[in-house]
Parts: sequence; structure tokens; C-alpha cells
Amino acid sequence: MLGSSLNPINSSIIATTLIAIGHTFHVGAASTIWLVSTLYLASAIGQPTMGRLAERLGPRRVFVAGLILVGVGGALGTVAPNLPTLVAARVILGIGTSAGYPTAMVIVRRWASEHAEAETGGTLGALAIAAQVTSALGLPLGGLLAAAAGWRITFFINVPLVVLGVLMTLAWVPRDPPRAEGSAPPGPLDIPGMVLFAGTIASLLFFLNDLHHPRWPLCALTLLLLATLIMFERKADSPFVDVRMLAGNRALSATYVRVCLTFLLNYCILYGLTQWLQETRGLSAIGVGLLILPMSVFAALISLPFARRNLVRPALYCTAAAAVVGPACLLLFTATTPVWVLVLITMVFGIVSGLGVIGNQSALYQQAPAEAVGVAAGLMRTFTYLGAVLSSSLISLSFGDRATDGGLHTITFALLGLGAVLLAITPSGARTLKAS
Repeated sequence: MLGSSLNPINSSIIATTLIAIGHTFHVGAASTIWLVSTLYLASAIGQPTMGRLAERLGPRRVFVAGLILVGVGGALGTVAPNLPTLVAARVILGIGTSAGYPTAMVIVRRWASEHAEAETGGTLGALAIAAQVTSALGLPLGGLLAAAAGWRITFFINVPLVVLGVLMTLAWVPRDPPRAEGSAPPGPLDIPGMVLFAGTIASLLFFLNDLHHPRWPLCALTLLLLATLIMFERKADSPFVDVRMLAGNRALSATYVRVCLTFLLNYCILYGLTQWLQETRGLSAIGVGLLILPMSVFAALISLPFARRNLVRPALYCTAAAAVVGPACLLLFTATTPVWVLVLITMVFGIVSGLGVIGNQSALYQQAPAEAVGVAAGLMRTFTYLGAVLSSSLISLSFGDRATDGGLHTITFALLGLGAVLLAITPSGARTLKAS
């Protein structure tokens, strides 16, 4: 739970410190936004890569190696003398934290295969709740830590967490089993497939990161790399991304689409709404964090009964309904809306963030082949960050230079349409899942 939480918490903890970092290094928002996008990029590429390495080298080894990288990134960010060094620290954090979630899924799947009586619903629910709640808690935590000790502590906090994580892993996580004597060694890693996948994701995210000034040659490069990736992986004996499996497993592909839409909504709230609260409502970083905190708590509370009973389909249906109700309620927001109304309406998005992760993670666990659950889980996080980058583009297009009421309503209408799409596609994807 701790390891799988490090990526989402590092994604959101920096949101309320970007202005302070800009003041420290005398740069503007156009420069500090790289601290957000580079971690997205490193994570989007790193998650499935770490999942593949976990399947091949052993999840415990990869998990510990990832934790060590997180410690290095946190320490580097703590002492960074300039913005490029800080960006490098965020890249290292993105790569290191990418090991947490896919390795956890491999560990759970292997444990379940060795213990036929084991119930995995509670464990999977705990992973989902830990990741999503800490993502939302990153906002108030970042604001409180920065107010108390400056923005550098938001990097340093990784160091003690890493030490704790390594100690718990060595004490509690079973050792990776040795390769059976006489068994054939695993085939070589699909390095060309990894490189093509990294290039495709990188070019796509860089294109989506600034739709205000679209770079169409980059879009063409993305399509070219994607076509090359598909053709190469179709012929590979042990592909990094099994495109034939994805084409045949439409239910899993639909889960990835739902994940992208769900997190597009989530990140529009985490980044778009927080900007509006600071610039239009004049709230401080701490105030914004405290206003969002009830949403985080509600997400955890509502997720618990669904996770314990492994209620997959109800979780997906509730997520889709809230994805429409939440944006519809946002249309009521103005600069004079009472705080208690803001808190109440944001809690609707707690349903999206809490149950969306619970339902889609359980769906992936059912739909992904057992031998590829690491890569499948990593790809789910890739689609998570695709939704995050799309949210950044939507926010930039809607707000421009300032987060106004009109810009917020533009975002809201877009989210309302996306919520309607999610509501329309969820029933067909949920019918094939076990109810509990």
C-alpha cells in the first residue's frame, strides 16, 4: 500500500507549491509546469516497463529497486540548486514510484495462485483506496508542509517513507522464488518494443500537453510511431505490449478507456478547480487543501464497503452516474458561492475518484491474463496519466491567463459531455464482470 501510494502522492503534492518554486528560481508557470508533466511522462512509460520487469526479474526485487530510486529523487529534489535539477529529480521520482503499483499487483496475483482459498477483494481494495486517497491528500499535505517548512520538504518526505518501505518489504514481502531447476530461461526482453512504446507515449503526451498551440508534426510522429509499434509487436514472440491480446480482449481495452475518462475528470478537479479557488476565490494553498480534504475522506469512506465486498459492477455504475452529476453541480459555482456548497459539491467527485479506482482495478484483475498482470496494471496507470495530461490541456485551453468563472464553466461543460460518454459505455463493459 505504501509503495503503490508514492506515485499518486508525488503527482499531487506539488500542485500547491508550484508558485513558491517559481518564486525561488525566478521562473513563471510555463517553466514550473514541467515539474508536473515530466513526472507524468516518466510514470506513463515507467509503469508498464516496471510491470514487465517484475514479471521477469521478480516483483520484490523490482519493488525495492524502485523504492531506492524514490529515495534518490527525493534527496536530489531537497537540495536542488536550480529548476533543471529539480526537473531531473521529478523524472527519477516518476521512474522509481512507477515500480510500486504493478509490482504490488504481481505479488497479489502470485499469492492468490498459491493460496486458492485466499480472498483478494480486500487487498485489491486497500491498494486502490491507498493510491487514490493519497493522491487527493497530496493537495492539503503539500500545502501544510510547504507552509510549515518550505516547498523542499515535499521532496524530502520521500526519504523517510522509502526507508520505512524498504524495511517493511524485507520483513514481510515473500522472497521472489528462484527459477525452477532445469526450466528454460526466460526469453530476451522486448527492448525494441519498449523503445517504440516510450517514443509513442512521449510524443503523444508532449503533443497533448499544449493543445493551445498544437504541434501537428508531433501528432504525425505519434501516429507513425504507434503504427510501427503495432506492426512490430504483432510479430514479436514475447511482445512488451501484446496488441493481439488487447485487440481480442475488448473488455480490457474498454477498461483502459474508462480509466482515462475517470482520471480526466479527477485531475480537472485536482488542478483546474484548485486554480480557480486560489485565483478567483482568493483562497490560500492551505485553504484550498482543506476545502478538498472532505472529498478525499469521503472517497475513502465510500470505497470501503465496495472494496470489502468486491462490488465491481455497482462501483462502476455509481462512478458513471457521479461523473454526470458532479459536472452538472459545478455549473452552480461562482465567485460568491458559499464554501459549504463548494465542499458539498466536490464530495460528489469523491465517488468518481474512490469507486472509479475500485471498480476499474477489480475489472482489470479479472480481465488481464495472469502472466501479464504486471504490464496490464502498468498500462492502466499509463491511461491514468493520459487522462491527467488531457486535463492539463483542457484547463489551459479554458482558463488561458487566469482561472475565471467563465473558464471553469467551459471545463464543466466539457466534463459533462465526457461524463455522459462514460455513462453510456459503462453498462456494456460491466456486464461481463463478476458482480462480486
